[in-house]
Amino acid sequence: MQLYAFMLSIPGLTLDDAILGVLSLIDLSLAANLLMIVIFSGYENFVSRMDIDDHRDRPSWQGDVDFTELKLKLVASIVAISGIHLLKVFMDIAKYTSAQIGWMVTIHLVFEISGVLLAAMDWIANYGKTLKVRKG
Repeated sequence: MQLYAFMLSIPGLTLDDAILGVLSLIDLSLAANLLMIVIFSGYENFVSRMDIDDHRDRPSWQGDVDFTELKLKLVASIVAISGIHLLKVFMDIAKYTSAQIGWMVTIHLVFEISGVLLAAMDWIANYGKTLKVRKG
């Protein structure tokens, strides 16, 4: 529906409105892709494997995304979505107060720091396993 509404409004768009519209579509696409990855990976990790190995429409990542990678993909997607939202805010900055913008930037930075810390924790856990294997 958003794509249809955007296409109908193209003839009367300014450059800024066109950029905001494209960013909104990218935002929706990222959210939809994230939802699909979580559904399929969650099903395969927690319920059962899907037996579609030789099907031509099978996603290349399916079966390769474990819980750790799923967490990192989820956090990376949240950071990307937050970044796109922040970019949309900066494109139309007159609508927001400086306090609102400050909170949005702070929340985005919290998402980024959380993602880095989560990746660091996973790296440390995997590095610890590697050291145990080498010592043993």
